[in-house]
Amino acid sequence: MKQIELYDTTLRDGMQGEGMSLSAGEKLRVAHRLDELGLDLIEAGFPGSNPKELELFGLLAAETFEHAEIAAFGMTRRRDTDADADPALRVLAGCVAPVCTLVGKTWALHLEKVVKVDRDENLRMIAESVAFLVSEGKRVVYDAEHFFDGYRDDPGYALQCLRAAVQAGAETVVCCDTNGGTLPDDVGAAMGDVVAGLAGEGGAGIRIGIHTHDDAGCGVANALAAVRQGATHVQGTINGYGERCGNANLISIIPNLQLKLGYECFTDAQLAALTPTAHYVAELLNFTPDPDAPYVGRNAFAHKGGMHVAGVSADPSTFEHIAPEIVGNRREMLISELSGKGTVESRARAAGIELEPGAAARVVERVKELEHRGYHYEAADGSFELLLRKETGEYEPLFLLESWRVIAEKRADGRVETEATIKIWVPPEAGGTSQRYVRTAEGDGPVNALDRALREALVEIHPHLRDIELVNFKVRILDETKGTDAVTRVLLDVSDGDREWGSIGVSENIIEASWEALVDSLEYGMQHGRRRLAGEATATPGV
Repeated sequence: MKQIELYDTTLRDGMQGEGMSLSAGEKLRVAHRLDELGLDLIEAGFPGSNPKELELFGLLAAETFEHAEIAAFGMTRRRDTDADADPALRVLAGCVAPVCTLVGKTWALHLEKVVKVDRDENLRMIAESVAFLVSEGKRVVYDAEHFFDGYRDDPGYALQCLRAAVQAGAETVVCCDTNGGTLPDDVGAAMGDVVAGLAGEGGAGIRIGIHTHDDAGCGVANALAAVRQGATHVQGTINGYGERCGNANLISIIPNLQLKLGYECFTDAQLAALTPTAHYVAELLNFTPDPDAPYVGRNAFAHKGGMHVAGVSADPSTFEHIAPEIVGNRREMLISELSGKGTVESRARAAGIELEPGAAARVVERVKELEHRGYHYEAADGSFELLLRKETGEYEPLFLLESWRVIAEKRADGRVETEATIKIWVPPEAGGTSQRYVRTAEGDGPVNALDRALREALVEIHPHLRDIELVNFKVRILDETKGTDAVTRVLLDVSDGDREWGSIGVSENIIEASWEALVDSLEYGMQHGRRRLAGEATATPGV
């Protein structure tokens, strides 16, 4: 069985969807999560196209990945411009990514209406652009934009576009259903011709890929149809994010390839990370994970009907096409205790926490209780580790709260001023008596004022907290039908310059939810700071 190369374009094509936005730091977190999942290629975007992409590629230059390779995206050269003189191609040639993905035209309609070149010039643009990047030491993936529309219009010319890329040195050519309107049978027929045509002309070693969109609801089905015809490279995005109706959903494609078609793409552990990964990316984007998503949705293995419940109780295969644990999900009727415990034990090991017998089961039950109240820990790794530490008795609170108060005042001149006062008791680092601290601070808003007041009290004893900075603040109303009485979830992303983590708070009061998330972010940061300082002291002789 041929190996399928999996190519993720969430950070580029996925970001073109409505409401999609991630900071450079968040994109880096996603890239590492996709690397852990086992994806082969991660498309980071257009290097240098905007300040955020420039920052991202700068960050990537200092990173290492266990499995995945980074791909940069760009277009074929401009018309009437030599490839080696094209500024965008020069940026690609000089970027950190070892792989460059080039998109070029295939459909005569676009040649006439968009780029305004004849067919021969388009073929030269493809070949010369690929050849230039190959000469610069890059491995090239060529994306044939609107391939299936072009194939319907003129099959011979569509294949010529692919051949031009192959002959110029591209290692992979990808047939793109850019408008997302092609049906699976048509994709299969066209891909069969592509595979046979390229193999028959000396292209047997070329990897042939598929890139589909979901405008007709067939994105995943079209990708699988292409694989059945010999495609060995599949592009898509996490959760199907993307422009219009989205891209083909890798979270559905991956288990279909492995569990239905027999391809060994992932290890069992990586396959079990599908659900946490899908939810992690959704939460990082401040989206609610789709409860009805195949394989990973909350309802994917939920059973309500009496006959279904009875059947699943007797034998889960009566109403489930796979065991939910395989993809890291769980059965809602009967919570998958083994899967839940396994996840808790894995997270505990990663944090260096020893769980006593029964602790993992208690954490699972506690998480279920908190999720019912609105908590979700997929992107709140800091809060989840604190939850683990509380269950094992390893939790060390930074302080005991006496009270906090926030005053917001709008003045006649339009200025709004916010002031926060906190009263806390802070235990010393090495024994002794707790000290009472009262601090007042002004801020741009209530959370900023609370943060400033709290830090003023804590940094005298815990100077590491000076390094912790808020990098993102997300608010979600959980039950909008209740209006201003609705429960609010606050998710914070913070960094100490060494790593980033998330924390969460839930309350009917948005300031209380923010305070909870803020405290968790600092307490987790302090736990990490203590471990880091202890490690440095251990590693330094004579200290």
